[in-house]
Formats: sequence, C-alpha cells, structure tokens
Amino acid sequence: MDTLESLPSLETARKLGLLPEEFDRIAEILGRRPNFTELSIFSVMWSEHCSYKNSIVWLKTLPRDSDRMLAKAGDENAGLVDIGDGLACSFKIESHNHPSALEPYQGAATGVGGINRDIFTMGARPIAQLNSLRFGDLNLPKTKRLLRGVVKGIGDYGNAFGIPTVGGELFFDDCYNTNPLVNAFSAGIVEVGKSAKATSFGVGNPVFIVGSATGKDGIHGATFASEDISAASTDKLPAVQVGDPFMEKLLLEATLEIIATGYVIGIQDMGAAGIICSTSEMSAKGEHGMIIDLDKVPTRQPNMAPFEILLSESQERMLVVIEKGKEHIIQGIFDKWDLNCAQIGEVTARGENDLGRLHFYRYGELVADVPAFDLVLGGGAPQYHREYKEPAYIKEYAKFDISDVDDIEKEDIREIAEHLLAHPNICSRKWVYEQYDSMVGTGNRSTNAPSDAAVVRVKGPGIPATDKSIVITVDCNSRYVNANPRQGAMIAVAEACRNIVCTGGEPLAVTNNLNFGNPYVPEVYWHFVEAVQGMGEACRRFSTPVTGGNVSFYNQSSDDGPVFPTPTIGMLGLMEDPAHRMTLDFKNEGDLIYLIGQSTNDIASSEYLYSFLDIKASPAPYFEFDDEWHVQEGIKTMIRKGWLQSAHDVSDGGLFVTLAESAMAGNKGFEIVSDDRHRLDSFLFGESQSRVVVTISPEQQKHLEGYLHDTVMPFMLLGTVTDSAPAFVIDGTPIMTLAEAKDLYDNALGKIMA
Repeated sequence: MDTLESLPSLETARKLGLLPEEFDRIAEILGRRPNFTELSIFSVMWSEHCSYKNSIVWLKTLPRDSDRMLAKAGDENAGLVDIGDGLACSFKIESHNHPSALEPYQGAATGVGGINRDIFTMGARPIAQLNSLRFGDLNLPKTKRLLRGVVKGIGDYGNAFGIPTVGGELFFDDCYNTNPLVNAFSAGIVEVGKSAKATSFGVGNPVFIVGSATGKDGIHGATFASEDISAASTDKLPAVQVGDPFMEKLLLEATLEIIATGYVIGIQDMGAAGIICSTSEMSAKGEHGMIIDLDKVPTRQPNMAPFEILLSESQERMLVVIEKGKEHIIQGIFDKWDLNCAQIGEVTARGENDLGRLHFYRYGELVADVPAFDLVLGGGAPQYHREYKEPAYIKEYAKFDISDVDDIEKEDIREIAEHLLAHPNICSRKWVYEQYDSMVGTGNRSTNAPSDAAVVRVKGPGIPATDKSIVITVDCNSRYVNANPRQGAMIAVAEACRNIVCTGGEPLAVTNNLNFGNPYVPEVYWHFVEAVQGMGEACRRFSTPVTGGNVSFYNQSSDDGPVFPTPTIGMLGLMEDPAHRMTLDFKNEGDLIYLIGQSTNDIASSEYLYSFLDIKASPAPYFEFDDEWHVQEGIKTMIRKGWLQSAHDVSDGGLFVTLAESAMAGNKGFEIVSDDRHRLDSFLFGESQSRVVVTISPEQQKHLEGYLHDTVMPFMLLGTVTDSAPAFVIDGTPIMTLAEAKDLYDNALGKIMA
C-alpha cells in the first residue's frame, strides 16, 4: 500500500470527479486516507453513471411490480418479464451518448454490444434490437459525420453479431448539436427458471474473468460519462471503448452454454467501470467478499497499473462465479469457443462488521482493500436531493394562443405537406435502416408489413416453439417534454402503448433511458423530476411497470446548453395470436377511412408550428389520460373483432402525415373531407394526442359505427382509400400524387446525406 506521503490529495479527488464531502466520506469508510487505486475505485463507483447518486431518490418512485415481473429494476443485469408458456423476455435500454459524441462509430458499436451482453448474462438469447437516436442540425457537416458514424457503428456491430435491428426512432434539433443521444435497446428470450443472476456467494467459489483481454480503452469511461462535454473532452478519447462483434458472438454462445450447466452462481457483464463494478456489485448483492489477483487478468498491454486493470471498460468481458470443483467445466467450454477464461480470485466470507470486502493484489502486494457494500447503488454510495426550480420559459410557452396564428387556406396545404414529408424528423428512415440487417434470425414480422411497433416472433436456438411474438417500440417526443416535462413524459408512455396496441399487442412493461443535462443546474433537475413523475403516473395507469433502464445526465455543453429533456421509453408488448397482427398500410380501393379519437384546435409543439412557422414557444399538445385509455381499449377490441384493415396512430406531422404514410406503404391514395368544426391547420397538421386512423371494408361499417356509438367513442368518417391514379385529395382538391409524395418522403434523408 502507498505511504502516507504518497496518498492522493483533495485536489486529486476533484480531478477524478469527487466532491470534497465525498472525499471525506471515503476516508471515514476506510478509517484512513485512500490510496490512488482506492480513490479511483470510489470515483467511478460513485460517479452518476454507476451510482445514480443524483437520480435514485426519484427513480425509487417509479412503479416496479406486476404479476409478470420476474426481475425488478436494478436487481439484475436487465429486466425480466413472464410472457407465458414457461418463457420470459429480458429487455433493457441504455445510452452511449458521450462516447458517440467523440467517436461515433465505436461509441455506437460498443453501445450495441453492451446492451446485448446485459441480455445474455441473464441467460436470455437476444432476438431483436431497437435504437433511439438524436442529432443536431442536419445541415452541419459535424452532424452528418456523427450520423454516418453512429449508423455505421450500429449496423456493423449488430449485423456481425447476428441480431436483427427491427426499428427505432430518429430526431433532429439544434439542441443536440454538441451532444447527440444514442440509446440502444435489446430484447431476448429465456425459459422461466433458467435465467442467471448477478450475484456472488459461497466461500471458496472461484471467480473467473472470461472473454476479451483487458486493455487501456475505456478507463474512467463512467467518470467521463458523468460530466459535461467540452472542448477538452477530445483529450479523453481513451475513455471510449473499442468493440469486436465477432468476439461477442463467441462470448454469447459460451455464456449461454455455461449458464445451462447449472453451475453458475452469478455472472455480470463488465460494462461501465469494468472489473471493479462487477466485483463490487456482485459481492454486495451476495453479501460476501472477494480476493482478486490482478496479475492473473489477461491484458493487452504490459505493465498495466492496478487502477487501469480495475477501471478498464474493454468490451466483450464477463465476471463469472461458479461452484467450487467445476472449474474444469467452465474452462473446457471457453477453450472450445477459443476465449480467455482465467480464474482471478475466489469468494470470501463476510466480515464481522461488514457485508464483505474486496481485496485486490498486484505483484503480490495488496493494492486496494474496500468494502463492496459502500461502493454500490443501494448500499453506501451517496444519494442526493438536488435543488430544482421551474425554468422561466415554461410560463412563457404556456402563453401561446392559437388565435395569434392565422389559419391556413386550402391552397397552403401542398406547401406545408411538402415541407413535412421531406423534413428529417418525419421523412423515411430508409437511408438508416437499409444499413441494418433486419431479417437475420428470420423472426422479424415487420420488414415487409409496416406497423407502429416492431413484431418479432419468439423463436431461436434453445427456445421452445410458440406462435407468440414480442411487440417492441421506443418512443419520446423530446420537444413535448421540453415544453412540459410531466405531460411530455406521460405522452411518451402513452404513445409507446398506443403503438403496441395499434400493432395488435398488449403492453406489458417499460424500460427507460433518461437523457438530461447537468443535474446541478436547478432548471435541468426540475425537468428530470417532473418527467419521472409524469412517467410514473402514466406507467401506473397503463399497468406497465418499469423494469430498469439508464440515467444519462451531463448531456450539456457551454455552447448549446442542455439537450431537450429526453426520457426515452422502451416498451415491451406481447402478441399471443399472430391473427391479431395489424399493419398501417392501406389495403383496398374503397375501404373507409376513420379517425378514432377527439380532434382539438391544437397546433402546440407540432412539427408544423415549430419548423414550418418557426414558432418555438408553445406548450405540449393536448393530452388527457382518460381519452387515451378509451381509444386504446377501443382499438384493441376492433382488432380482436377482425373489423380493421389497418391502424396507424396520429403523431409527428399530424393527421396528414399519418394518412400519407399509410397510403405510401400500401401504394394507394386517399380522398377525405376536413372537419369544419376545427381549424384546417390543427385538423391536418396538429398533433393532439389519443387519435388513430383506421380503415375498414364497407361491409364492416355497421359493426364499427355501432360499437363506436355504444362506447361513446369520438370518431369521424374521413373518406375512402383510392387506387386508380392514386393521389392525396382533400375536400375535392388534389394535393399531390402518390408518386410525388413518395419521392419527397423516401429520398429526402438520402439526398441530404449524399
């Protein structure tokens, strides 16, 4: 151990991201001043990225229970939900924002790798991926570079790893110029009772590190992700990890094989903070300690310092604790897959006055002696109640009055329609998704049948045959959240549910990725508190508990300020019967088009108001939970009754974009009449919530309208689907042809990126 003279100072602690009071607390816990290795350990484990110290007090308010929940938020590597017939779905979403801002290709690639490891360390085989991406002004060369790098990183890693990318979202706003958001979602399947846990116990049980060798990439990555991006951030490029999808594929198969032996006590991915995170979290959960010999860790570079080995975030690594006496079995499996498998220590008993200590040795010398419990979330890691206050702009946004904006005339519709269909926030994401393999594994039921959410058949090696499908989506309109964080977060949950319902699924549970600015700024923290409360309220009312997720603070820079508050919702739904599968494309000429739900005179926070009229200050759009619930229950019934030909929720771009997307997907046109009870701009381009466009064959009109009247469901017969010389016709006036619309919509993003 270091001498007293060589022990680090408070200034060193500050440079590692620790507060003065935290430095004092560490000395109190240890009963002495920490050495540099120990101080480094506490700095990463007490960083926001690992400890959630500025968020956990509010995360605890989120609903976590349901009859289907098998693993609650924070208990394991990922959430686990019972989907029936002896099967469970493990799913989770996490961010890789800071790494992607500096090195977009590796930042995004390792985000994909990390989230998939969280799934297969549960013993679940990943079957689908989604992503939620946000970037700045697409006219800036920097934004194009970031987008190219991120999309290629996601595609290269996911395609090589062999898991289909089945959907996602993409949004642009100037607030993301410096800080792009890259959120990765993965879902996998495991038989109930055969999942693994992230724990450690049993004195003498061996501790193994498996997978890739440990290098100097990613050191202090967790600390790096817990501070604002600045001009100096490029000096921290070593904090960005480097991924190897082919190594991860081998690790997947080897991991599932060792879990299947039944000899695994616990297993955890080495993500943020690497070895120290896995050893401390597993030990704290199992209330035991560990002795670890760092000399036995396979390394890529010679003479790595103890803190470098402990804090490295080199990818494709796991920590595994197995039953004593079974060492040869795990070694044989990893030898077969040609992967590193090194026993680096063993489990020790809890002490008389603590729940277990971690002893790390290097060159035969004790270099760190720390209590596992005091390092981790839910243990001794600090938890803070931060100051928060409402930003002044919120009241200014609330003053928006639609009467101050002139309504449009019918001759204005085409210009607005052209703007919206070609806008990067609305146009086809073909340029992105064509770089992803969406069909590997042949489980994706959405590629040739577009719908509001992705549908993936539950199948794969070792998974019992079934007709079930999971229905998954990621949703958040951050402009709404910025305008009203509580209501915007509720809308994000509601839209995720609506997308699953419109696809024919039943919403089950949520994982979230909470992307915000600096939590020490009271106005930013107010965004966070309000959004979490809104999310919690919506999840309780929809009976979709939160299984876990990720908090990403410090998405902020001195030039651009904080990003829009972006609480991304990843939602899992279930489709028991493939006959319930519903798509969004118009099917037949003559089918009747209905708008289900209540339209309002509302253009607040719409893409039309924000980007076409360049009016930024307005509240979130109309949303009432009871209306939303009523509409969703109605859509479920209509699908189960077999009345609908298509269903597509009204969201970004309003009713016109919804109709255009359904028409283009089916190579059809439409002819509708407007609602003279509302302004034309709000009717066509407003984004008031809780509305769905459905089509039916004329034979079903009596059944549908009878049901809508009986349930007092607001609705309007808009018009019909057309086929011959397809065009978009409103109130008898052709707005544009199908071909014109498709040219704008399909090619806009590609033209910009070219």
